[in-house]
Amino acid sequence: MTEAEILALPWRPCVGVMLVNPEGLVFAGKRIDNPGDAWQMPQGGIDKGESPRDAALRELGEEAGLPPSAVEIVAEAPDWLTYDLPHDLVPRIWKGRFRGQKQRWFLLRLTGSEDLIDIDAVHPEFSHWAWMEPDVLIEKIVPFKRDIYRSVFETFRDRRVN
Repeated sequence: MTEAEILALPWRPCVGVMLVNPEGLVFAGKRIDNPGDAWQMPQGGIDKGESPRDAALRELGEEAGLPPSAVEIVAEAPDWLTYDLPHDLVPRIWKGRFRGQKQRWFLLRLTGSEDLIDIDAVHPEFSHWAWMEPDVLIEKIVPFKRDIYRSVFETFRDRRVN
């Protein structure tokens, strides 16, 4: 695909979840489909007719095994954030239909037991999970998502800890 073709593509509507524990550490999962040390927060597409809020709770359940009853929605980012995939990845991801993602981010607090976290899903996305400080996670996310993560952490900076 040419650069002009890629830039003409839309962004995939998506949500992201910044889940924090009582100490203010952030849930991160190590991507199962990346041979490197790539970690990220739960995220995923918004289904047709689904609200971003409902998508965030669904994605958290699919990727971390947490039911809505185990979390509290603390805040929703006021704006959509976008990122572009590296051009060489565009034809290989989402069948070349999107240039990247347009994300609505939510801050959720774990109110239930950490023992409820279960990444062994039907279609697992993570091989491991851990609680991390935001600056550590920024270093472990794939480089093309770092600016988004910085924006998310800045947006929710004052609301991370109880």
